[in-house]
Order: sequence, then structure tokens, then C-alpha cells
Amino acid sequence: MNRTKILEEIQKNVELLSTTGLAEYKYIPLHQKPSPSVTALREIMSLLRKVIFPGFFGTEQEAQTDSIQYYTGVYLEQAYDLLQEQIYNGLCFEVERCCDSKDRASEIAIAFINKIPHIKYLLSTDVKAILDGDPAAKSPSEIIFCYPAIHAILYQRVAHELLKLGVPVIPRIITEMAHSDTGIDIHPGAQIGEYFSIDHGTGVVIGQTAVIGNHVRLYQGVTLGAKSFTLDAEGLPLDVPRHPIIEDYVTIYSNASILGRITIGHGSVIGGNIWLTHSVPPNSKVLQTRAVEDK
Repeated sequence: MNRTKILEEIQKNVELLSTTGLAEYKYIPLHQKPSPSVTALREIMSLLRKVIFPGFFGTEQEAQTDSIQYYTGVYLEQAYDLLQEQIYNGLCFEVERCCDSKDRASEIAIAFINKIPHIKYLLSTDVKAILDGDPAAKSPSEIIFCYPAIHAILYQRVAHELLKLGVPVIPRIITEMAHSDTGIDIHPGAQIGEYFSIDHGTGVVIGQTAVIGNHVRLYQGVTLGAKSFTLDAEGLPLDVPRHPIIEDYVTIYSNASILGRITIGHGSVIGGNIWLTHSVPPNSKVLQTRAVEDK
């Protein structure tokens, strides 16, 4: 095929792909607004890891007594500068005209910075929960440096605080980064208490409206999902509570699926490969029944 013919074919597709209002592309709108930068958000998360886990993801000098405050201050300032710009882009992302000011983005960014000490406290309890529940874990340092659960929980706790501050889209980007990195999928809207642990972690899914108490342990493949959706008059799903409530001191073993707005009472144990769609009272044990083999 000669070059002229090739260019004609290309131009034909350019016109199809560039024409607005085609019914075929109804759900792919033109995006003519600022967008959050995944690269910048990764840099923010890298800075936050250095602040929350000093010395682990930077240099030894960052964790020395005479320099830790300096490095913490530098990293927090860098995180703020990046975050306020990304928050502004996020506020503009899904609106027809960006009415939010850079001042609002700045206020949200500094409000988030004020949440970081609490995030660090929660992650300290998560490290302790993993250490207490995994005989293969030799030290808190090994857990912080190696365990995918801590990576995923850090990202979710950061995303959750941003979501509570009214930041759109960015929390979801952050948790999807962790999902891609670890195979652990936790929605930023999920409410998670203290001393939370995930063992192994691959394939864990926690939905948007899930509520998890303190001292809860999940194993790989656990799903805290929705059983069904409530639809509006146009047949679209409503954003209403639809995921489980897991009370304190619950353990859920591998590949269990807990579905719907049900409550798992405190102190309960849910066995592996269980499909559960009804609430259970406190201190329950839900286990597989032994199969009866035909003789």
C-alpha cells in the first residue's frame, strides 16, 4: 500500500475518533480539565512513607536523633507542595467549570498534614497486630519493610483521610496504586479500626461501605463485598451501605466471601471458603460442614 493511501486511511480514522457527540462513544467524554498526576501522587506516597517509617525507605541519616526533625520537615513541606496542586486538580476533575480556589486546595492539604500523626499511630497498631499474629514475622522492621499488608493499609489510611476531607478521585487513585502493587484491593471509603492485620493478602477485597472494628484479622482471598445493589428510578445503583460490618476481634480465614450489609459479631471466627450472607451473633464459629461421601 502506498503512502498516500495509508495517510487517507489514517485521516478517516482521525475524523471518527475526533468527532464529538457520536453515540458509539457516549461514555467516553472529552476531558478538558486539569487531571491529577499519578507520578506526583506516587511521589507524595513515597514522601509519606519516609515520614511515617523514618529510615526504612530513605537513608539511615534520616532516622538519626540529631537529623530526624530536619528530614521530617523537608519531606512534609515537599508533600504539602505536591499535594495542594494535586488536590486542586482533583477538585476540578469532574466538574464542568472549576470554581474551587487554590486557597481551598491549600487548606485541605494542610488539614491532611495534620492527620499524619494519627495515621502513623494507626499503622503502629497494625504492625503490632501482624507481629502478634504471624510467627514468621521476626520483628516490626521486617513487617514494615517487607509485608504487602502494611503497604496496602498505609495507602488506604492515607486515601481514607483525603476522602473524609472531600477530595474527589485522588483517594481512589491512591488505593488502586496499592492494589496494583500488592493485589490487595481496599476502597478508600472503608472504615478500618485499630490493630488491623492482613495475612499474606493476595486477593483481599474490601468494599466502599465496609466497617471494620479493632483487632480484626483477614487472610488471603477474603472478600467483604456487596450481595446486591439498590437501584434508583432510572435503574442505576444507589450509593448506600451495602458491605459488611465486622466487629472487634473477628478472624476471617482465606477465601471467605462475606456479602451484604450484615454484621459479624465480635469475637467470631469465619472459616475458609465460606459464603456468608447473613449476620452472625458475637463469638460465633462459622465453619464448613464435612462433605458426606457416597459409598
